[in-house]
This record gives sequence, structure tokens and C-alpha cells, in this order.
Amino acid sequence: MAVGFTLVFVDHPEEGPGRDVSAVAALDEPTRRRLYDHVVRQREPVSRDEAAAALGLARQTAAFHLDRLADESLLDVVYERRSGRTGPGAGRPAKLYKRSAKQIAVSLPERHYELAGRLLAQAVEESEATGEPVRAVLHRKAHDLGAQLAGPRDTDVFGLLERYGFEPRPKGDAIVLGNCPFHALARAHTETVCGMNLHLLRGALEGLGRSGLRACLVPSPGHCCVRLEPSSDPPAAARS
Repeated sequence: MAVGFTLVFVDHPEEGPGRDVSAVAALDEPTRRRLYDHVVRQREPVSRDEAAAALGLARQTAAFHLDRLADESLLDVVYERRSGRTGPGAGRPAKLYKRSAKQIAVSLPERHYELAGRLLAQAVEESEATGEPVRAVLHRKAHDLGAQLAGPRDTDVFGLLERYGFEPRPKGDAIVLGNCPFHALARAHTETVCGMNLHLLRGALEGLGRSGLRACLVPSPGHCCVRLEPSSDPPAAARS
């Protein structure tokens, strides 16, 4: 199932997708969806009274749903004095709503194609500017981003991998990944995307301080091409 929003977790690596699921679920309520659609069609921010009048709702109903949309980061709240007056006696600014600048996406299984797109674009641009091979830049950029994904309080590799959609599962002393967030790209451009993913996860392990695990390329049907193995005994595929 795919929903027509776009996720940008690169800008906020400490945030996982759970907040986005909640935001999209909030639009399932018909009145709330009508209010959202009305607000985003307007060129200027909309007040509670304006929204209520436009949709034939009670003001309290409109206010409740608009505030819920703002709580989910689907709408931004701004305050303006519509009268144009300032200073003492001008009254309190009106609470207004407008489309949020935040982008949101939910997909099942979880996919993060914008992440791959940003890394690939950055690699091409830096390669053109410096002459360094594109693949070398891509691997370095992916490693650096992976190290950033681990927040300051992250210590659990399973928690981090689950938060970004890899669906980790223990297999003996190793960890297999049940989902690839770059699935379609990896099928079409296997060497490039799997190499990027390998260095992303190596960076994540480094960010977590997990020296006991090593990310290795071990393609297998139904799994991500990367597997986390005990670093003392990496598989042969990881030595290339």
C-alpha cells in the first residue's frame, strides 16, 4: 500500500516513520480530510471561522479538527492581525492554518527511495566537482549518513534497524534483514544500490559503536542483500 506523500527522514534522522503513520491515519476521518483539502487549496492562511463557514461546520468542530491536523504536522499554525491595526487595542492575533512545510509518506513494506535519490544526486554532483569516482563518493556519503542515523541515545541495533524499515531478525549470531527500503532500485541497479546500502549500514554500526558486528553483502531470496555478521568471522562474500 502506498500513500501519496513523500518522506524526508534525511533532514530529521532522529525521527522514525511512526509519526508519519499517525499523520496519514488522521486524514482517514472525513471531516478532517475535507478541512485539510480546503486549507491547502487556499492561497492565504485560513481561520477557524473561515473554514467552518466554507464547509458548513460548527466553529468548535472546525477548531477541533484543524488543531488535530496541526498536532500531526499536517498543517502549520500562524498568528496574524487581520484588521491591520497594531499596538494597544488592536486585539489578539487570529489563529490561522496553512499547509505544512513537512513532507510525509507511508508505504508498506517500508521504502525510502528519496534517501537513495539524495545520496545518488550528491555523489554525482561531488564527483563532477572533484573528479573522484561517483561510486567512491556514494559509498562515503552513505557511510556518513548511516553514522548520523544513530541518535545520541541509540545503543540497540535492532531498534535502529526497525525504525528505518529493515525488519531485522536474529539468525544464530547474525542478523538478517527482512526488508530492503530500496527494493525496486536494488532490483534494477543491484551493484550500485546494494553497495550504497552496505556502506549505509556499516556507518550505522559505527555510529552505534557496535564493533562486534559487521555489515556484509550476502544476497538471499526474500531478504535485503546486506546481513549483519559477527565481526570476528565475516562470511567470504564480505571480504571482496
